[in-house]
Amino acid sequence: MDDESAQVETAIAGELRLMDPEVRASRERAGELLDPEFVEVGASGRRYTYEQLLAELPDKAGASKDGPVYEPSGMSGVVLAPGLVHVTFEARLGDRRSRHSSLWRRRDEESGWRMYHHHATVVPPGVE
Repeated sequence: MDDESAQVETAIAGELRLMDPEVRASRERAGELLDPEFVEVGASGRRYTYEQLLAELPDKAGASKDGPVYEPSGMSGVVLAPGLVHVTFEARLGDRRSRHSSLWRRRDEESGWRMYHHHATVVPPGVE
C-alpha cells in the first residue's frame, strides 16, 4: 500500500470511529479525533467549534446504541496535500439521509490524524 492510500485509510477509519455511538458519547474519545481548530457546518446549518461539538455530541442522535446509528455508504477519500485528506460519503441516521464532506489533517506524529472541518447536508426525500 502506498503512502497516499494509507493516509486515506487512516482518515476513513477516523471518520468511522466518530460515527461509533461509544465514541460519540465520550468527550475524551471524540476529542482525540477532532482537531483543536475544528469547525463544522452541521446538516441543520448550525456552526460548531471544537468545544461546542464536544459539549453537545453525547446528546446528539447517533450517540446511543439504543437509538438510530449512522449507516455510512460510498465513503471515499483523496489526498489534497501531504497530511491533508478530503473524505466524502453519504449516511443514513434513521429516516434521514445526508451527504458529508470532511477534511482530516495530520500536523505531527504526536497528535496524529484529526478531523479539521466537517460539513453535512440533509438530502430531501426524492432527491438522488
